[in-house]
Amino acid sequence: MVIDNRSEVRRVLLITLLLNLFVMGLKAFVGWLTGSLSLVADALHSVTDGANNVLGLVASRFSSPHPDRDHPYGHQKFEAIGALGIAAFLGIACFQILQGAIERILSPNREPVTISASELWLLLIVLGVNIFVAFYERHVGYRVGSPILIADARHTMSDIWVTIAVLGGLIGIWIWNFQWLDVVLAFPVALMVFWSGWTVIRENLPWLVDEMAIAPEAIHAVALQVEGVINCHAIASRGVVGRQIFIEMHLVVNATDVETAHRITEEVEARLEERFGPARILIHVEPPSYQENHISYESET
Repeated sequence: MVIDNRSEVRRVLLITLLLNLFVMGLKAFVGWLTGSLSLVADALHSVTDGANNVLGLVASRFSSPHPDRDHPYGHQKFEAIGALGIAAFLGIACFQILQGAIERILSPNREPVTISASELWLLLIVLGVNIFVAFYERHVGYRVGSPILIADARHTMSDIWVTIAVLGGLIGIWIWNFQWLDVVLAFPVALMVFWSGWTVIRENLPWLVDEMAIAPEAIHAVALQVEGVINCHAIASRGVVGRQIFIEMHLVVNATDVETAHRITEEVEARLEERFGPARILIHVEPPSYQENHISYESET
């Protein structure tokens, strides 16, 4: 059974969109007051948070798990494509942070950064909102199995580290007038943002290229537990365990009539569904005389 959690995903994305717009506006306001380039860059980074929420809403709208005539395997890859879009936004944010730092180095005569205690308190509020959004999205994302929420939570987590770094630099400026902190801290922040984007790509690309989802040995072991199964081979799987899995196999059964073979395959499907479901399983039945030792496809060399 395929579970459609898109309504809950959209609700979470709408809530976080409103919170991200609040965070973005507050960062931009404090950045304008203080003249901090790193904080303005952080505000630009937060623009991508809102864009990610909009992208997630669009992707969720088209990512129905239910098949139709044009998409017989469902539409869930749209959500993985949306997650890759978030990775692209992270790359843009990384470039913006580096660009702002380099401009500051090349223009050392710019107006100095000024900061007050009240402005630091506003940034602490921003940090608290970001922490709430990240953990809220991640919790719901793992509970409903949503790549778009998990990816967006990772993006927001990178925003937390950006804000912490910027806040640390502004505290250094406030206490010791270390103006150079506004530039130096931008580079490790950019690296953290880049790593978040790479992680999103690494987790979603296997789904898009139909990488093996379950080891064929595991599927083989489950199938052989069913009485009447002699062997199975040519096992293939794709999808995401816990969300939706597609399994194909050839099953050698000890049956002389179609009704018995059908009963055996139904039992195999039920056990695979219980172990790895939700799953969509296609089984090709073969007679007991069929001989085949390879349980999966050979590796290309």
